[in-house]
Amino acid sequence: MKYRKFGNTDLLVSEIGFGAWGIGGPAMVGDLAIGWGNVDDQISIKALEKSFELGINFYDTADFYGFGHSEELIGKVFGNRNDVIIATKVGHRVENNQILLDYSKEHILKSCDESLKRLRRERIDFYQLHSAKLNHLQDGQCIEAMEELISTGKIRYWGISLNTFNPYPEAEFLINKKLAHGFQVAFNIINQRALKLIDTASQAGYGIIARIPLQFGLLTGKFSKDTKFEKNDHRSFRLKPELLSELIDALEDVFKLAEKYNVDKTTFALSFIMNHPGVSTVIPGIKTPEQAIKNTQPLIKISEDDLNYLHELFNKKFDELVSKMS
Repeated sequence: MKYRKFGNTDLLVSEIGFGAWGIGGPAMVGDLAIGWGNVDDQISIKALEKSFELGINFYDTADFYGFGHSEELIGKVFGNRNDVIIATKVGHRVENNQILLDYSKEHILKSCDESLKRLRRERIDFYQLHSAKLNHLQDGQCIEAMEELISTGKIRYWGISLNTFNPYPEAEFLINKKLAHGFQVAFNIINQRALKLIDTASQAGYGIIARIPLQFGLLTGKFSKDTKFEKNDHRSFRLKPELLSELIDALEDVFKLAEKYNVDKTTFALSFIMNHPGVSTVIPGIKTPEQAIKNTQPLIKISEDDLNYLHELFNKKFDELVSKMS
């Protein structure tokens, strides 16, 4: 495993991190799936242990993943040990079967204490506003809360997990004001909308976490046009049959390129991301020890010509398809 400095912080993070959304389990808000379907906690624990054995030291979760269950599992496995780096998020809550965004100072301070308890830690290494909007940042309560949490020693650094489709307004606000320490962005071969932001933010000293690196599993090549998802898996409404079919057709050229490099599709997809030096770490979802092994295979160097080809492919094929994902 190789490691990169996380922006201007003193965090040294593994190039491959652990995305812990999936181990939260099949959470539902009314009829809306917000998880990845059924999981076995014992297998999740083994996945966490195997990942650490393979050199992963960065674990990204949220208080909303399984309504805290993902944090609890991470806390059970790692507790307060200082050789792991824990990132979690705040800002989502459920009321009357509806998801509400809450970035009030009161909610953030209270939620941080609850996350620390579930994680069994004295402090959180990187605390993120979970998809906060520009108006929340302009209001200022969330920024005030984060700065207070740093001053009281409950968190080390803070940032924001940015909008999947347009990450720029919130990031530019914080960069211009020289606030926060890092950003989490959706970035992969299919969704490259954050590409320019990664360069700008990393040059300004921000750490960058790349999420959804395999675009819900599409970039592993394991899906067919007949693939169906259970109702308690959020992909059941994000990847409707017609969209899934279009994406599989569009990915043929990507998979041909993976064959050129003689690596499996997952390794190629993760390598694409980490061939962008502004990215500090990439966080594939890991639910089993086998996935931990598959996601930590040695990354490859992709030629500049092929990177440019993949950038062009996004503009020609994928950008429009990204707009169809809810």
